[in-house]
Amino acid sequence: MAKKTEESKKSLETKNEEETEKTSKENEKEIIKKKKERIGVLNIYTTFNNTIMNLTDLSGKSLAKFSGGQMTKQDRLKANPTIAMFISQKISEEAKDHGITGFYIKIRSETGQSNPGPGAHAAIKSLTRAGFKILSIIDLTRMPRGGPKKPYGRRGRRV
Repeated sequence: MAKKTEESKKSLETKNEEETEKTSKENEKEIIKKKKERIGVLNIYTTFNNTIMNLTDLSGKSLAKFSGGQMTKQDRLKANPTIAMFISQKISEEAKDHGITGFYIKIRSETGQSNPGPGAHAAIKSLTRAGFKILSIIDLTRMPRGGPKKPYGRRGRRV
């Protein structure tokens, strides 16, 4: 009889250990679910005169918008890479408030420009330093195909 009670106690102890292991695994899964990644879309419009950044969620709802004119009062500095870093710091603060952990980045510059303005690279670099995951970078700069009709017709201007 004593042996049976000892064996039943041991079996109860092993069951309790298995249950605690299961609950600890469930708790780990819950913690992982709480740290769910939230993704945003960051639209960067850079010219040689200004830098504008707009943070949206995946549905297109605007969460934050900042430009170079909000960071400095001097017109010549609005397109500066340093000002772009300040803009991206403000964007990163807003993104952390909304729980965003990663970005799809869309860069656009003036129509016909071969490369974006000076602020784009600095902004992306400072976002990665802030700890955000960058999923993709897309260049949406518009390129003219045929352009508008040239003046003076087919044979040119007659003098």
